[in-house]
Amino acid sequence: MKVHFIGAGPGAPDLLTLRGRDLIAACPVCLYAGSLVPEAVLAHCPPGARVVNTAPMDLDGIMAEIDAAREAGQDVARLHSGDLSVWSAMGEQLRRLDAMGIAYTVTPGVPSFAAAAAALGAELTLPGLAQSVVLTRTPGRASAMPPGERLEAFAATGATLALHLSIGRLAEIVATLVPHYGADCPAAIVHRASWPDERVVRAPLAALAEAAGAEITRTALILVGPALAREGFDESRLYAADYDRRYRPQSAESPWAEWTHGDD
Repeated sequence: MKVHFIGAGPGAPDLLTLRGRDLIAACPVCLYAGSLVPEAVLAHCPPGARVVNTAPMDLDGIMAEIDAAREAGQDVARLHSGDLSVWSAMGEQLRRLDAMGIAYTVTPGVPSFAAAAAALGAELTLPGLAQSVVLTRTPGRASAMPPGERLEAFAATGATLALHLSIGRLAEIVATLVPHYGADCPAAIVHRASWPDERVVRAPLAALAEAAGAEITRTALILVGPALAREGFDESRLYAADYDRRYRPQSAESPWAEWTHGDD
């Protein structure tokens, strides 16, 4: 018996991985975070599967469901939204499973920041503007921030920021970031990325809170950084005509020339 943790993606049911789909179809028990995982994903469950919405349950209740599945010799598909590597609460479940001696696998999913970038038609790392993306959040009821992970410290790098679980502190975030990025820095909010009711708000950083209005209160990602402008950046050397690389050596003296010749 195994528990298969599966990243169900940002919302659109067709952004589920093939591996995730096949695991769901093979498991007679499915535990899913009903507040964020679309019901269409559950259509992959086999006929007669026990399907449990864990949104109203505490950790003990979830583990009791898994233990019951173990007693029945049944594999479990455990679905979380987005990707499991960030803010999924998977870690505490894995710790319990280790203590219980229950095996598990982890299948990644499309993360929400990637879906938000796609909605914006943006590459978040552009040469000369930003080569790092910081995935972070602000303090909330569920989790405090470690002392060293201050928004000001991340902002000082000039990297593209992707702020999760923080839309309720938008005005405070803007006030913190403007001294580092400038009032005119491109910024955006993507609400429910990839869902049918997806909404995109673009504005200069100082005007972002006003542009967003009061309607967006949850399930939104805030992105800030010069790369969002999609202009004023250098072309990558990767595709430059004179760039010496393994598949396109520029001379017989290239360190790649012998490798290429030997491969022919």
